[in-house]
Amino acid sequence: MTLFERTKNLSKQRGWNLQTTAEKAGLSQNAIYNWKTKEPSKVSLKSVADVLNVSTEYLLGLTDEMSPISSDKKVADILDDETILAFDGMEIAEEDKEKLREYARFIIEQRQRGNK
Repeated sequence: MTLFERTKNLSKQRGWNLQTTAEKAGLSQNAIYNWKTKEPSKVSLKSVADVLNVSTEYLLGLTDEMSPISSDKKVADILDDETILAFDGMEIAEEDKEKLREYARFIIEQRQRGNK
């Protein structure tokens, strides 16, 4: 499978077309279509990989492992109102975010009480 095909398939899985994926990555609308015949810049490739939440190695077909194995885990505080919550590349609606925060508060409270 080519870089273009992997990118197209992943975009489709996220419910996006290639123009949307390109825009989310900060590229021109048709930039990814150029990948059929031209190799993208490292910056463009990394931007698209980040948007699709996969490794650049996966997009290039160098591995079947979608996410990079890394010891550098990103930590985000779900209770922080500034944190952007998303699932499978799609942002979660504000009312659903608040439900998740309420559940997180409940779990934290249970742990503090010793009810793990």
